[in-house]
Amino acid sequence: MGWRGAMIGNMGSAVGSDAVAGGVADPGAGGIVSRPRLFERLEASARVTVVSGPAGSGKTVLLRSWISQAGAAGSAAWVTVRRGEQDLQQFWLSVLDALRQTSPGLVQPLTAAPDLDGWAIAERLLTNLAPLQDRIYLVIDDVHELGPAEAQRQLELLVMRAPEELRFVLATRHDVRLGLHRLRLEGELAEIREPDLRFTVAEAEEMLSAAGVNLPDPVLLVARTEGWAAGLRLAALSLTGHPDPGRFAEEFSGTERTVAEYLLAEVLDRQPEAVRRLLLRTSVLERVNGELADLLTGGSGGERVLQDLEQANAFVVSLDARRSWFRYHHLFADLLQLELRRTAPDEVAVLHRAAAGWFAGHGYPVDAVRHAQAARDWGLAARLLADNWYSLQLDGQAATTHQLLAGFPAGTRTADAELAALAAAEELAYGSLEAAERHLGLAERGMASVPDARRAQAQLLLGITRLVLARQRWNLQAVTEEERQLQAIAESPDAAQPRVGEELRALALISLGTTEFWAAGEDPERHLEMGVALARRIGRPFLEFTGLAYQTAAGIYHSFTRAAERGRQAIELAGRHGWAGEPAAGLAYVILGAMLAWQMRPAEAEPWVQRAERVLRAETEPAAVLAMHHTRGMLELARGRDADALAAFQAAERLGGRLTAPHMLLTPARAWVLHTLVRLGEIERAEQAVADLDERDRGHGEMCIAAAVLRLAQDDPRAAMAAVAPVLDGSAPVIRSAWLVEAFLVEAIARDTLGDPGAAGRALERALDLAEPDGVLLWFLLHPEPALLQRHARHRTAHPALIADILSLLAGQAPAPPAGPPPPLEPLSDSELRVLRYLPTNLSAPQIASELHVSHNTIRTHMRHLYAKLGTHRRFETVERARALGLLAPSPLQGQATLPG
Repeated sequence: MGWRGAMIGNMGSAVGSDAVAGGVADPGAGGIVSRPRLFERLEASARVTVVSGPAGSGKTVLLRSWISQAGAAGSAAWVTVRRGEQDLQQFWLSVLDALRQTSPGLVQPLTAAPDLDGWAIAERLLTNLAPLQDRIYLVIDDVHELGPAEAQRQLELLVMRAPEELRFVLATRHDVRLGLHRLRLEGELAEIREPDLRFTVAEAEEMLSAAGVNLPDPVLLVARTEGWAAGLRLAALSLTGHPDPGRFAEEFSGTERTVAEYLLAEVLDRQPEAVRRLLLRTSVLERVNGELADLLTGGSGGERVLQDLEQANAFVVSLDARRSWFRYHHLFADLLQLELRRTAPDEVAVLHRAAAGWFAGHGYPVDAVRHAQAARDWGLAARLLADNWYSLQLDGQAATTHQLLAGFPAGTRTADAELAALAAAEELAYGSLEAAERHLGLAERGMASVPDARRAQAQLLLGITRLVLARQRWNLQAVTEEERQLQAIAESPDAAQPRVGEELRALALISLGTTEFWAAGEDPERHLEMGVALARRIGRPFLEFTGLAYQTAAGIYHSFTRAAERGRQAIELAGRHGWAGEPAAGLAYVILGAMLAWQMRPAEAEPWVQRAERVLRAETEPAAVLAMHHTRGMLELARGRDADALAAFQAAERLGGRLTAPHMLLTPARAWVLHTLVRLGEIERAEQAVADLDERDRGHGEMCIAAAVLRLAQDDPRAAMAAVAPVLDGSAPVIRSAWLVEAFLVEAIARDTLGDPGAAGRALERALDLAEPDGVLLWFLLHPEPALLQRHARHRTAHPALIADILSLLAGQAPAPPAGPPPPLEPLSDSELRVLRYLPTNLSAPQIASELHVSHNTIRTHMRHLYAKLGTHRRFETVERARALGLLAPSPLQGQATLPG
């Protein structure tokens, strides 16, 4: 039979019965738990139902509890195949006797005889059952134990020729050759497989409760056991009377004594030595393929062995459709690693080092670094990470590099120049700019110790880190200089990586654009547009996403429509790649919230601002955080919470005061402080704030407008007109046209107060001209003048609809949003909402099922319901519809531009 045949032949005996394991009765039973989702499938109209799963997956108990609950004991014939069954006559007589119990008038008794074979008994049964009128079930447990191929052919004969009312339920640990593929094509085969047999969280909770165990949150235990019934049952037995059930669940693993005994005795110890060696030596891997298995064992044929193990439900899980990559069940992997450390401790580091080399050579740098770290080969791990850090960063894997750096001992980060450079980059993302500068100093001082062959790579790392630091400090001169030096490195003959020139060019263009925007107030569109286009062309979506986020920020100063489109593109990319927590995404959230605040839609703006507040940190992204405080203040003003608005604007002002370079929003933030003090009636404080301004700040357009607002509050319209005049004639510029709306509105109010209705009307019309394109309504709330607006509406105006919206707003009515999508045909259930949240990801339906610990069929059912309720036909349509309805993210709908949801 050969060693592979022995492996599969032994797999049935290896896992034995679901009823006994490690001296514990019925570990796969999982207690008496009702599983209606599986009962429904057992009651389906298929002629044959196959229940296939590994040892301890609860197949036997599922079938017994289904028969009991359905009240079908009198119509279900039960046969359990004995371990390694070779006596075909005995098997068929057992089948005949079981069927006699359900159909005593039809099935005639038969006694054993030397010349009686299975073919004759099968034909006899077919003859006896031909008149069958009532539904009966033949349940055959442990079908895989039928040893001779002849027995399987005889059973196939019975299955294919049996009358319609005889239904078969076959429980097995791996597929047997019964020609069932034909029934599958005919729709006459129902299948319940290992993923379906996994216990859900609710089922696990019920099982634990039945065992007298109160575990407040069983999610972690279900994840550790992957819903394996025997694992849950063994955990329940250990949890009974345990003083700290929560801690036990956190630490539960395959090394727990009862689980280890079960898996050793019933699986591992029964394998041929070659299979056992493969399992042990590849247990150091989180995922394994045939080539890796052959490398670590020194053998061949590893892929076929892994495929056979997976097909035999031997705690080996396929990870791809081609069945080339595999992993081991969590608990089984725990046991294998424990056994490897026990039997061959000296080989563990050797295996990890070999795996690191294979992964590095095949384009899997993250796995390579992790295995080098597991081997405690810190020099190899540092070289591998340094070689690939740049690429990982440009792929948007900052969180991954963060985890990899955390895997090094603290001392190695300062002793190794390349690691010090990486630690500086780490600080830029997760620490502080000051700490980044300290690590950069260490790296630069240690550069002399870097081998010549690695010097160019190390210089590249330093240059990129200095560029990002300069960008985050908005030092335009430093960004320009670093960009020049990096380009020289990229164009040198010994450039560290291929295609590095284009990638660095894209990074530099986006860095230049963002720095121009924040620090200099210049139009960054040219550099950002070029950087995004280049990133898109060379296939660097993270760079494209970063550039789009800053284009969103820059776009708000030109057109809300343009900014909203850029924001939609940035957030879609972030959602597709898992970058929703990146600082660039946080900036996009800020801008989307700001646009909605300008448009007096505070309820829709709030979720975006909250998302930004969860993502952005002042230590690493002070520019974006200042903008976030700025937006929070506007949002609170739109809600009428003036004191909260003042606190937000003052926070922006304090942050701006600590910065080493001027921030374009610092002066507007100070202007907002003056506005809010006036609204709070703090006239003296506002007057003092104006007096404290230096000549440069006093000349900014926003400060001129704020001073005009103060003069209006002091009943001095002429002084107000004088203060705002430089803004109106263009000698005191503002950062965006929305401020001009207020300037003309203040002019209109002052003119109206002085009894000059013609000039007031012209100024008001100009304010409306500027407000209409982007739907800017906030100023009309802050300076409510309903009588002036009503008079203006009676005269010739180009903006009657806008005036109506403003008057409704002043009357306490929210501006009417544009007609949005109709709501779902019926409300979504909690389960459907959980599935919906996974649809924007790249996970397939089976992977979503694994994440939620439910069956693939359950996910498919929920997706069908989602399509029906949302009126869609495809997955991407469902995602877009859900976004439009605000089911996946806030759905800000506004007059002139549709913002991403």
